[in-house]
Amino acid sequence: MNDMDIKKLLEQMEKNSIRVNYDKQSDAEIPVGCSKIGGKPDLPANFEWFYYEGESYDDITQNRPLTFLAQINCEEVKKYDKDSLLPSKGILYFFYELATMTWGFDPKDKGSARVYYYTGEISKLKRTDFPADLSKEYIFPETPVTFSPEKELPDFEEFLEFHKDFEYNQWDKYNDEKNKIVDEYDGKTINKLLGYANLVQGGMLLNCEKTTHGIYTGDSVEIPDDKLREYEENCVKWQLLFQLDSFETDGFEMMWGDVGRIYFYINTDDLMKLNFDNCWLILQCY
Repeated sequence: MNDMDIKKLLEQMEKNSIRVNYDKQSDAEIPVGCSKIGGKPDLPANFEWFYYEGESYDDITQNRPLTFLAQINCEEVKKYDKDSLLPSKGILYFFYELATMTWGFDPKDKGSARVYYYTGEISKLKRTDFPADLSKEYIFPETPVTFSPEKELPDFEEFLEFHKDFEYNQWDKYNDEKNKIVDEYDGKTINKLLGYANLVQGGMLLNCEKTTHGIYTGDSVEIPDDKLREYEENCVKWQLLFQLDSFETDGFEMMWGDVGRIYFYINTDDLMKLNFDNCWLILQCY
């Protein structure tokens, strides 16, 4: 494949993302219903807190409450959503169970991460206390956020999931062309909505498709050729919804594995229907 072909492919694949930036300079109180990371969530009165039963890092299996990670007011990000993929109103909430800290390889991980979409009136929300059995070490400090738009292209490993006829020895050529179009990732913390994942290990689209169809992806599993082709064709329907980097602030640190990231993915068919019940989380780290 020549340079011109690569350039055309990249131009076709360009996506818009919304950076979620920590606003650590602000000490103003965050009003109920506004976007933020951590703190107590603003929830409707009838909300039932999510729980997940799994085995923790110290080999204890228990039913535990999920940690509240972030809430995103869709009206606040609407002007940055250039492709109108997200809801135009309402709030998206992100949760993850931190004692088990599942990797997203196992179909049994379902329920360890959840996305809740609230469509009602903001005036009916209230700042909600955490469940009594949520460990204090798994409570994020409340942090205000700002937003900014970005243009993005996939990392090479994810590009290969879209274009399977490409070869690994074309990595340098691909990245040379990519860097002419978008700025290269510079090592900063990146939290964002939409766009492409900033990969730590490899592409995750096929893993999402396989795991949500009941296949364990932590090891190599033999799959019939016709079924594998089906998964490969359908995996490109998965879209990054939210990426959250390892988190450090005064007196608090949350590392995803070894300074990794977590990624919430959604199937584009579900996204069009504003159905967030089937999102899938994957953790990657160094």
